[in-house]
Amino acid sequence: MLFSIIGIFSLTYSAISSFISSYGYIAIFVLMLLEAASMPVPSEVILPLTGYFASKGVISLYIALPLVYLSSFAGMAINYYIAYFLGKDVVYKHLGLFRIKKEDVEAFEKWFNENGPFVVFISRLLPVVRGLINFPAGFALMDKKKFYVYSMAGSIIWDTLLVLFGYYALSANSLATVLAYIAILGLVLYSIYKISMNKIKRKS
Repeated sequence: MLFSIIGIFSLTYSAISSFISSYGYIAIFVLMLLEAASMPVPSEVILPLTGYFASKGVISLYIALPLVYLSSFAGMAINYYIAYFLGKDVVYKHLGLFRIKKEDVEAFEKWFNENGPFVVFISRLLPVVRGLINFPAGFALMDKKKFYVYSMAGSIIWDTLLVLFGYYALSANSLATVLAYIAILGLVLYSIYKISMNKIKRKS
């Protein structure tokens, strides 16, 4: 099982790396658009590789970062408006298109209803499930301005940290340096998560 996971990750990493290397900004925009729209494309691979290629001069960091923000915004907007205008019943019938389980969306919907818009922010800092909150927010007809503000606040933190991680850590020649950057990234994300969850608990 472990070797299968490692194999899949290696193939994914290799495919995304090759795609970005070949198509640059277009690849980054398309991949992050799909990721933000809940497609099974890992930002945990895309963003560090974006930073890595920027460190090697293949792309510009100052163009790549705004492009990542823009594609994240566009992707989350797609799901939000699908849920907002079509409603829960229609969306649930077609969740298979996004490879999402109905149970997962229902769990996020419950979390959203119990804790309010702030859940939109913290969800953007959680790997794998970052895009799931788009649907409950749309179902609840959440105010568009609040949705975008909370969503982009979390996404900008996540996107920036992972791109900079790739820029500084993946390009380092020292294993100790790479491990130090991994530890720092993990600590920062964990601290943000804990502070956010404490705020949610106080709201409940």
